[in-house]
Order: sequence, then C-alpha cells, then structure tokens
Amino acid sequence: MTQIKTQLLNAREGIITEQMKLAALEEGVSPEYIREGIANGSIVIPYNPKHLSLKKPLAIGKGLRTKVNANIGTSPEHADLDEELEKLRVALEARTDAVMDLSTGGDIDRIRKAIIENCPLPVGTVPIYQAAVEASEKRGIAGMDEDEIFEVIERQAEDGVDFMTVHCGVTMESISRLKAQGRILDIVSRGGAFLTTWMLSNNKENPLYEHYDRLLKIAKKYDITLSLGDGLRPGCLADATDRGQIQETIILGELAKKARSEGVQVIIEGPGHMPLDQIKANVIIEKKICEDAPFYVLGPLVTDIAPGYDHIAAAIGGALAAYYGADFLCYLTPSEHLRLPTVSDVREGVIITRIAAHAADVAKKVRGAIDRDIEIAKARKNLDWDRQMSLAIDPERAKKIRKESKITSNKCTMCGKYCAIDVVRDYFKTEKLTCNV
Repeated sequence: MTQIKTQLLNAREGIITEQMKLAALEEGVSPEYIREGIANGSIVIPYNPKHLSLKKPLAIGKGLRTKVNANIGTSPEHADLDEELEKLRVALEARTDAVMDLSTGGDIDRIRKAIIENCPLPVGTVPIYQAAVEASEKRGIAGMDEDEIFEVIERQAEDGVDFMTVHCGVTMESISRLKAQGRILDIVSRGGAFLTTWMLSNNKENPLYEHYDRLLKIAKKYDITLSLGDGLRPGCLADATDRGQIQETIILGELAKKARSEGVQVIIEGPGHMPLDQIKANVIIEKKICEDAPFYVLGPLVTDIAPGYDHIAAAIGGALAAYYGADFLCYLTPSEHLRLPTVSDVREGVIITRIAAHAADVAKKVRGAIDRDIEIAKARKNLDWDRQMSLAIDPERAKKIRKESKITSNKCTMCGKYCAIDVVRDYFKTEKLTCNV
C-alpha cells in the first residue's frame, strides 16, 4: 500500500479534505473549524481508506455533537456471525455513530471483515484481543510473540479498521503504582489483563509501549486513529482515580503528543466506574494532560449495584462526563457484567446512550442541539401525536406505548379530559403571556 497523507498531516498543511467537508456539513460548522481542530489534536476523523463501505465520515471532538459507540462481537461461548450482523443492523437503525467489533470467538477475521463490509460508519477494534486469543490456542497468553501483536494490528488495518484501542499505557511503572496502592478489583480491562499477564510472566515491558514507533508506523500507513486505551481503568467506585489510573493517563498524554508529531490522530480512553463527584475532575485531568485530545469514556458507571440496569448507571455518568467535556460515549447495555448482549440489548444501549449524549449537548449549547426539543414541545402543545412520534429519539417505542393505551381521543390516558394543555388552551390566546404585577 502506498503511503497516504493522513487527515492530521493534511490539516497541518492547511488542506481541507473531502472527509473534513462532509463532517463539517454534518456538524453544522465550517470546514475550517474541523481542519483547525484536527491540526491541533482536539478533533479526529477516524477514516481508513481501506474501509470501502464507509459512507459517512465522523468527526469527534471539541465543540461537536457528542458521539456514541456500540460494541458488538462474539465470545468463546457464543459465536454467531449472522447474529452479530443483526446487532450491527439494529445499532445502525438506532443511529449509533460508530461500531467496535470486540470478537474473541469463532473465525475472528471473517467476522471482522463482514462487519466492516456491512458498516457505513467507522469501525473500531481491540487488536490485542485477537493476538491473545490466537496465542492462547497455541501456547497460552504468556507465550504470545511480540511480532504476532503487530501482525494482527496490520492485518486488521489492511481489512479497513478505522480506529483501534491499544493499551500502550499499561507499563511496568503504572502496574507497580496500582499494586502499591492496592485495589478491590485489580484490572477489569480485558486488554489490560492480557498485557499484564504477558508482561509479568515474561518480566518484559509492554510491546505496545516499548515499540510504540512500530505501532505509529502502521497507524500512519493506514491513517488509523489510535484510541489509547485505559487498561488500568477502575472497575468499581472504590478504585476510581487512584495512582495506577492517573499514572496511565500521564503516560497516554506523552504518547498522544508523540503520535501527533508523527501525523497520527489520537483519542484517549477513560474510566470506567466512578462516583459522580469525581467525573468533572477526571475530564479536566485528561484534557489537561493529553492536551485536549478527544476523550472516549465507558460510562462512567456511577454505582456498582445496578446489574441489569448498568446502561442507565452509565447514561447518568455519561451525560455528566459529556457535559464536562467528554467527546465520545461507549454504550453499555442491560447485559453489562452479566452476559453477551442480545440484539435487543444493543438497541436499548444505543438509544439510552444517545439520550445521555443529547442531554449533555443541550447543556453545552452545541449548535442545533436544542432545536429538536423545541419542536417536540410545540407538537405537545398542539397535541400533535404524529409529530411527537417523528421527533422522538425512539419513535417505534413511543408509538408502541401510545398504541397500547387504546385511547380514542387526542389525549392520553394519564390525564384524559383533564389535560393541562387542553384545559388552559382557550385562556391563552397568544404564544407569550404578559404578567402585570
């Protein structure tokens, strides 16, 4: 493959690419705003030219609409390609902004290629998953060869992956700080656990950190956006914002700067489980240490006692994180901590995370965010149910609930003839009231 000029290198040279133009149109901002954000690292466009089915370039970062990612993929216990493609279809229908394939079971290459081929949005992966799975089947995770990790990374890049989670900040130093402080749940990141197992078994540094230049060379070749992963993220509230987590963030900030100097776009991943009162500080820390790089958060989950409802716990934390400056929310589903998500779980996870993202965008006054809320308010005033349904974030669910009430009037079964809007309608002749006190 001929070396391409990355979005970041183009932006630095003052060139506005076609992807920047399309992203700007989608966001309602100028192409120059997108170009400038990419140039300074506060915006990224994950776009691998090898992803031929990618129809909608996505800009993530400062001043833009908060984006949502949906995770799909197989496990060793359940690997069904048709089901994963149905999850993809449902995630797209629910209007996710990006998709990650986290497959660890079945024919991983075949599954990834099928997802990429059928996805018009950016696709992400976690290459260490496949490298660890393939090594485990031969000689165990501890026997994984360093070259195998980079071979998987390039294989996935060649297939058209647009962004990759790479746990480069899991180092001997950050692990030692985690161990010294102590945790209830040591490491809950699967990628972080794979690498830690390999490092401690072989008494060697993380290859993704030690050979970071090799990683950057591949990323630059395919214009892969590196999502620098939080392998030491907290897995419960009590472990949040500890020395291991912060040390990893410091390392990621240094690595982000180096990636940018090489023309590689970077996202920073963040926690995890975290009390509400620590979310603002964590966003500030990431933005400061990582020089305003787009922040990609899992949740954060604001309580540990909600199995079956963890998507709600994460939406609460995600709304707050996005309000304080997070740019990209990774969804959770009702299945989190319990099982592989079903098709219906995927749909529900996307919708509730989109609600969190939208709520934050309204509060941040993102361009046009509140427009839809105003329109649905007008429809409610007019008791225009069809219009309300069309404006709902999940029209099908709203229609279903409305239909189940079996009401014959244009009211709802909650208020009926005592509908507040209808009761005062004749007394409010104008759009605005003048109150003389």
